[in-house]
Amino acid sequence: MIKILVVDDSALVRKILSEELSKIDDFDVVGSATDPYMAREKIVKLQPDVLTLDIEMPRMDGLSFLEKLMKHYPMPVVIVSSLTPENSETALRALELGAIDVVSKPGSGFSTPDINRMVRAVRTAAAANTKVSLPKDKTATVQSPAVAASKSKSFELKTTHKVIAIGASTGGTKAVEVVLQNLPSVMPGIVIVQHMPEVFTASFAARLNSICELEVREARDNDYVVPGMVLVAPGNSHMLLQRSGAKYYVSLKDGPPVHHQRPSVDVLFHSVARNAGSNALGMILTGMGADGAKGLQAMHDNGAYTFAQDEKSCVVFGMPKEAIKMGAVDKIIPLDQCASALIEHLQKEV
Repeated sequence: MIKILVVDDSALVRKILSEELSKIDDFDVVGSATDPYMAREKIVKLQPDVLTLDIEMPRMDGLSFLEKLMKHYPMPVVIVSSLTPENSETALRALELGAIDVVSKPGSGFSTPDINRMVRAVRTAAAANTKVSLPKDKTATVQSPAVAASKSKSFELKTTHKVIAIGASTGGTKAVEVVLQNLPSVMPGIVIVQHMPEVFTASFAARLNSICELEVREARDNDYVVPGMVLVAPGNSHMLLQRSGAKYYVSLKDGPPVHHQRPSVDVLFHSVARNAGSNALGMILTGMGADGAKGLQAMHDNGAYTFAQDEKSCVVFGMPKEAIKMGAVDKIIPLDQCASALIEHLQKEV
């Protein structure tokens, strides 16, 4: 059984979450709390496996509590918030602090898709490794001579006609940040699918753009994929790599979710396999489930060189594990070596 503690100052939210989650056979809602102080006492007493946490609460806000919790008593946390553009920065901060996922706050109209999303988030949180030690800043990951050389004027890479495709899910916001922060501005064009709600992706891309040498932004339909540019798939749209002559560009599509996701890593990777072939590099990072495994295999079979994040550095090893099991991965690497691995591979081709 997965033991759940619900923390929210709204009696209605506590009631809805407790009732709906209790309907799941292997879920046990062991209690609820109206604020972080009460939550602290109940965590010690009830020993829950997963905490659902509101952000706006009296006496102490959810982010402050989350930061203290992850420092002194790390455990899987699902943030329950109003998913609006105004709240996206706060939600991203929660993910940076160690929250496993952010889901929509329920109301009287809580629907089946909302319930399913909440159930998946709780299951993912229960399987997550909250004790993963992630680099705190850019300098912490700069260890490889390849990364150091990339900052010098003598550094050369093969960027023409090359594309790098990256897929991530749970734990991926920090993992993607660690990778991109340690890449130079001369990298080939990069396309990324990170599972996250529609209202978050623009803020996620803007934050990455502010801390990386590469230019990072949320993708728009028909954007060209060019050296020095990173395009992040917008939430609720599949992103495909297309080719026109010698130029690559992306197209955004609706279509049904794949592996419960839109955007889907598999959709992106399969399109990269078709249109870039051996000119591509593929990387699959931390995440629950199997999205991206078959797509990475297609890339590998079409001549792309492929990487997977190792188990020890993953928050959830699901996606990389499935790709490795299929034989889709050329190299398995810790998160802090992902950037240097890309650089070193591209240097070999100069």
